[in-house]
Amino acid sequence: MRSTRSAGGVNETTKAAPAATAGSTARVHSWYHVAVDRELARWFGLDDQVAIVTGGTGALGSAMADGLAAAGARVAVLARRAPDVDGPDRLGVTADVLRRDELVAARDRVLERWGRIDIVVNAAGGNVPGATLEPGQGVFDLAEEAFRGVVDLNLVGTLLPTQVFATAMDDGGSIVNVSSMAAARAITRVVGYSAAKAAVENLTRWLAVELAPAIRVNAIAPGFFVGEQNRRLLLDDDGELMECDRRVAEPRGVRPPGESSSKGTVICLKPSSSMPCARRSDARSRGR
Repeated sequence: MRSTRSAGGVNETTKAAPAATAGSTARVHSWYHVAVDRELARWFGLDDQVAIVTGGTGALGSAMADGLAAAGARVAVLARRAPDVDGPDRLGVTADVLRRDELVAARDRVLERWGRIDIVVNAAGGNVPGATLEPGQGVFDLAEEAFRGVVDLNLVGTLLPTQVFATAMDDGGSIVNVSSMAAARAITRVVGYSAAKAAVENLTRWLAVELAPAIRVNAIAPGFFVGEQNRRLLLDDDGELMECDRRVAEPRGVRPPGESSSKGTVICLKPSSSMPCARRSDARSRGR
């Protein structure tokens, strides 16, 4: 109880408002989180969507597949070696992204299982040892076969899955290609991979125009992370960033692939998304 004075000078007593209890606070917090979750699901939820992730067992591809699945999508994980991921909302599919016949068989298996394809993430790719110059080597030492190999893996390995899987996007969809920070800025000795990813970005712009408006095509550059393919290029014998890599990578951060914000970026580029980040047909995220 507390005493107050009315306008006429007469004392009155009023009841103080009850203090918030732990239970009432918890109920408010619970209601808030439910509302936030509902709004996030409305914008970014992928319920009933079917996604194919090529290179789905790699460090980056598996992280993206996990992010799509967490958002509610049914995910086909495609890799050259049989992925052990079968479940109600997961399907392991074996195919080489450079073999059209294997990609067609993979597409047919996904359609048989779920009846549709809405999202394709072209995460298959990577470097080829011979396409990276060793210390003391120059451009005249670059092996032609290795250079062709890394271009085929990244560029043709993006084009062929797009050609095969996009034919099943009857109701439209979204294709997300994986570029690299190496596409925009030269990285010491990494000549083949850099050229291949720059070509992927150009192909993405061309496909975005060619397939619009039904199918949206974007490319993302996830940023720097340490994986088995680039460990010897990024780190010295003590496990620290090499000086030449530090100048490029440190301003953007180096993180494990599982922490990459590419998972959120892929969800933002879902077929039905109307968020600003999805409006440009050649949008790129550097995953900072």
